[in-house]
Amino acid sequence: MPLNNDRRIEAKRFREHAAELAFNRPHPEHTANGDEEAFASSKYLMSFTKGLEHCAITGLIIDKNHFEAFRKAIDDAEIEPFTTRVPVPMEQPRRLWEAPTAGVVFDLEGPDAQAVTMAPAPRLGSAELTFEMAEVYELALVRDVPFAQFDDHGESADLAPTLDRLNAMEYVQTAAACCAFSGRPRKVDAGKMLTPQTVFRGSSPGSDIGPYLSAFMLMGNADRTGNRTVLDGFISYGAQAVDQRVPAAPVRDDYMIDFGDWLEVQQGYGVTAADGSPSGQALMNADRRFIHTPRDLATYVHFDALYQAYLNACLILWSAGTATDPAFDSLSGGTGFSVLTNAATGTTKPSNAGGFALYGGPHILTLVTEVATRALKAVRYQKFNNHIRLRPEALAGRLEKACVIEDKHASVCGALTGTLEGLKETAHAIRKHNSAIGGKGKDTDTILLPMAFAEGSPMHPAYGAGHATVAGACVTVLKAFFDTSAILVQIDTTQGGDTTSEIGFFTAEQIAGKTAPAKGKKFAVKNIKIVTDDTGENLAVHQIKCPLTLEGELNKLAANISIGRNMAGVHYFTDYFDSVRMGEEIAIGMLEEQAIGYPTDPFVMSVPTFDGPVRRIGAR
Repeated sequence: MPLNNDRRIEAKRFREHAAELAFNRPHPEHTANGDEEAFASSKYLMSFTKGLEHCAITGLIIDKNHFEAFRKAIDDAEIEPFTTRVPVPMEQPRRLWEAPTAGVVFDLEGPDAQAVTMAPAPRLGSAELTFEMAEVYELALVRDVPFAQFDDHGESADLAPTLDRLNAMEYVQTAAACCAFSGRPRKVDAGKMLTPQTVFRGSSPGSDIGPYLSAFMLMGNADRTGNRTVLDGFISYGAQAVDQRVPAAPVRDDYMIDFGDWLEVQQGYGVTAADGSPSGQALMNADRRFIHTPRDLATYVHFDALYQAYLNACLILWSAGTATDPAFDSLSGGTGFSVLTNAATGTTKPSNAGGFALYGGPHILTLVTEVATRALKAVRYQKFNNHIRLRPEALAGRLEKACVIEDKHASVCGALTGTLEGLKETAHAIRKHNSAIGGKGKDTDTILLPMAFAEGSPMHPAYGAGHATVAGACVTVLKAFFDTSAILVQIDTTQGGDTTSEIGFFTAEQIAGKTAPAKGKKFAVKNIKIVTDDTGENLAVHQIKCPLTLEGELNKLAANISIGRNMAGVHYFTDYFDSVRMGEEIAIGMLEEQAIGYPTDPFVMSVPTFDGPVRRIGAR
């Protein structure tokens, strides 16, 4: 259909259409778990209070009115009251609350920040919360265990005590007896038990297949000169390259296990190294290696640019010629497709239109980053305005002082000591761990959560998770744009005694095309996984029987980044599970609105969701 001569009118109609689409989506009610109100008289012990003044005896805020002033500043949605009306400790330097009003602004594209939501988080006293707190504790205990042990095919001796403690807990035992997890299901074996292959994994299809780490966290791409291979671990950014290696933090380099240190962090004081440098700066001078342990993954998510893992994945896929969604075949922007097919005659003809700004590399590279800002605004509304959930480090402080708190606040009624009883074995292991690594002048005979970062968690509530919401949004864009049936293979081509290898995600059609009979050439196609060697300094390729799919490795990538934050001690499993799904809704909404703007091409994408079913976008 030719455009109206008055482009302004057509542009206005497009925006109105997109606005109508957004308006007609159901706008949900936002519901929290009720712990804020339930424990209001107990100094809001289950709410995020970091940055307010805390009591040196209980670890709770000294005055409940301070939290109420904080909550009012959030509800009023103006930045100024956070400085002028919320009482805070006066020592300097202090950390700032991060973007507490971002969830009330409006955007011109995608679902409104308040048009998506998350279910209530597990309540204090529930088996689910007790279990996910145990998971965070246990992740701290295995922070230096190589990821090679997170695999049924490897030696997993260091994971055995953790698995025994987790599998003995009520949440797992009940699920095993009923053959189903309530709430947010974990990956388990046929007996509904956690194994090295399933523990701490994501929940989506493919997350429990193959290595713990997604290939996208390790592999690079081949450069234009042929001097670098995928296994060198460098990702080409035009004429530059980015190294997939991270600084290797010292083993057992844990923080906040002394109550005095913990209290200082809860006050919101800035944490510096002994030489006065910002927290984490000295780590940048450490030797680098590929992500080899949970501590390495925690380091990655400490300093990443939120969407960088997905931008990296996009560059890897695009440079390798990974096939785009099959519906892109006739758009000439998709990699690997250069011909148009006449449906009636079956004849093909080379395309004279190539993708770039539309359906090509810059299009997808922009989409995968553009969606991140929408995700961050939506999750800020959930964090501050809705759930205002305390961080794991704070809950550990409540458990450390459980008896004192319950003695002073009868309304708590055994909720903390009951939770502590539910994770007794894990708490015992944490106390032993903390006591063993205590420093001079420190009392580390505690069950405080060992943190990977000196400053602990960020200055905003736990639920949802910013990293996880961005992960859900960005990975959804990648799954929409690329053909998720592609598998990770190594294609060896031998000619004249020389063998060359190509590694990438390719569809069956692409593999057939690359290995078509050719005089003097022999081909071998191997299903592979990419892992680190015993030191983490090099990458290795191992042949496997069942292939790793692009869908699975992208789902795994989202889980790696999200649960990597749990490995640092700053999030719970719930924060991952619900946030990636909210991010998915944001991305799908944005893609639906963008599709309206492509009136002359059959722009259709199929998106496998984090729960499995496929969503279709753009069909007219």
